[in-house]
Amino acid sequence: MTDQELPFAHGTVPPLTARLRVTHEDFLVEEILGYDADGSGEHALLWVEKRGANTDWLARELAKFASVPPLAVGYAGLKDRHAITRQAFTVQLAGKPDPDWLAFPHDNVRVLAATRHGRKLKRGALRGNRFVLTLREVQGERGRAEQALAAIAARGVPNYFGEQRFGREGGNLDQARAMFAGRRVDRDKRGFLLSAARSQIFNSVLAARVERGTWDAPLDGEIWSLAGSRSWFGPEPYSDLLAERLAHGDIHPSGPLWGQGEPPAAGEAGALEREIAAAHADLAQGIAAARMDQERRPLRLLPKDLRWRWPAEDVLEMSFELPAGAYATVVAREVASSPAA
Repeated sequence: MTDQELPFAHGTVPPLTARLRVTHEDFLVEEILGYDADGSGEHALLWVEKRGANTDWLARELAKFASVPPLAVGYAGLKDRHAITRQAFTVQLAGKPDPDWLAFPHDNVRVLAATRHGRKLKRGALRGNRFVLTLREVQGERGRAEQALAAIAARGVPNYFGEQRFGREGGNLDQARAMFAGRRVDRDKRGFLLSAARSQIFNSVLAARVERGTWDAPLDGEIWSLAGSRSWFGPEPYSDLLAERLAHGDIHPSGPLWGQGEPPAAGEAGALEREIAAAHADLAQGIAAARMDQERRPLRLLPKDLRWRWPAEDVLEMSFELPAGAYATVVAREVASSPAA
């Protein structure tokens, strides 16, 4: 399913149409590491702002500027190219002095701060991201949009993987199927294609639960994800304590990141997951053959500190914080779809 084909949680269609990313400034994202630099060590921890630049490209350019191998550069997450992003990088200098980071020779990149740190940044090692999205050429029912935004603030949104996970016109899934059929790919690309295959099964399970109205409510045999971690537990009988924790956002219903063996969900939840995996048998079997373990991902995404304003009649600005691994576009899609071409 494409992004617009996935079912919506707060109405059958979004109340608005709008354009996102008219300029890079319309999509601002800032990492939240959740910790400070050590102040000493052989790594330089850089706080970098980039405009319209690819994270991998920037990592290679930082390595070149510091005269270190590319593996000496670490970062916590890939960030959108068509955006302005502020994110952290580490550069292992191994006894070398810091170069003049302010002289970094690219107009679309600014090194905002540099501090010494004891460890290399690893992928996923951040608490979350802050976003400011500006939607332009807005048309539709402003009153319904306000209701949808209030519903998102109260209940959240389905935690879909965004379209960027699947590549242009879903091309990553085609490549994953070709890889499972025997085509050789390099190691880095292999991991990316496996993630796309798992994301397709997860999104399909979540879409089915959105259609049934159970994306933020339990099914029999539910597996629960703990908020802010990769931990999960269950199944166990639904209780007043679980209901209270669900209401407070401490736990979320979860869906499968497919792997080898049987998924842990039981009852109605497990039956649904097995049915959908069977419908994507080529992907499920390829993932299992790659010896990936069964993991879980929350079905519900609760944006933190969601705020919005209307700078002009046809402009809507939204700001919020999301945990690592969540997509800002799945929040915006509940409010506005792209105008027809």
